[in-house]
Amino acid sequence: MSTPVGRFAPSPSGPLHAGSLVAALGSWLDARARGGRWLVRIEDVDTQRRVPGADARILQQLEACGLRSDEPVWWQSQRGEAYARALDMLLRAGTAYPCSCSRRDLQRAGAPLGPGGERIYPGTCRTGSRGPARAWRLRVPSGDAACVRWHCARLGEQRECVDRLVGDFVLRRADGDWAYQLAVVVDDAAQQVSDVVRGEDLAGSTARQILLQRVLGLPTPRYLHLPLLRDAQGRKLSKSEHAEGVVPGASALRDAAAVLGLQVHGATVGEVLESALRAWPELRARWESGRQHRALTGGAWAEGTRAVDTGGA
Repeated sequence: MSTPVGRFAPSPSGPLHAGSLVAALGSWLDARARGGRWLVRIEDVDTQRRVPGADARILQQLEACGLRSDEPVWWQSQRGEAYARALDMLLRAGTAYPCSCSRRDLQRAGAPLGPGGERIYPGTCRTGSRGPARAWRLRVPSGDAACVRWHCARLGEQRECVDRLVGDFVLRRADGDWAYQLAVVVDDAAQQVSDVVRGEDLAGSTARQILLQRVLGLPTPRYLHLPLLRDAQGRKLSKSEHAEGVVPGASALRDAAAVLGLQVHGATVGEVLESALRAWPELRARWESGRQHRALTGGAWAEGTRAVDTGGA
């Protein structure tokens, strides 16, 4: 069996916060416990959300928590040529097309809102753009071919019909930025990521990413979606809600481990990480043997409270 490869992929829209650290720790533990490699990738394709200096601070915070990438860090802003090649391949195959629709156009056309809060694309430009291209979309198949079954080590078997819940989704935006879905799929394959371990709030992207992997001829990694940090009122504690940056160190790691369901000990960063590594296999085995089967809602999981953004793909 090949060596497992995991990754943590934060967006530099602010410092590493407590929810992000949960995802970082979980992905690190899952790779390390099986003798695998762990990578860090800065997902900075969304230029409107980038905060100057946030990437450097995130890396400093991870370092102070003992979470070090086994290979040089990648920045998605330096990967445009790879994304362009993937889009060109899809265009030549007829599985992607230019679209002139704006959000206002979709609203005026009465396109319904999907579970994730975005309008389900009705296929307006499938047979030809109505004007200058504003974006490029994947031509999602219809019927059974659009219904993706996938497995999460914690949540169990899942199924999503992308044509009904999302429609033809964007690969490149009107402002020229590459869409998250395309960038993450291309980079996971390029970095040979075998295991995607991330927050449960990102489970709603999995079916779209698997569809892209299939049409691009790329391997599909294994998935594990982690529990989320929530406050007492169920309020979203994310970068968009101005969550404070975590103070790195042993205390922050112990708190993150507790969210995952790990009981750890130690006064130093190294001791806490060693304790968490010993406890991780048993926790993962419990998840595997008692999987929770929950309905996908398109970007978050409905449990009566709102999910905390993990800040990583």
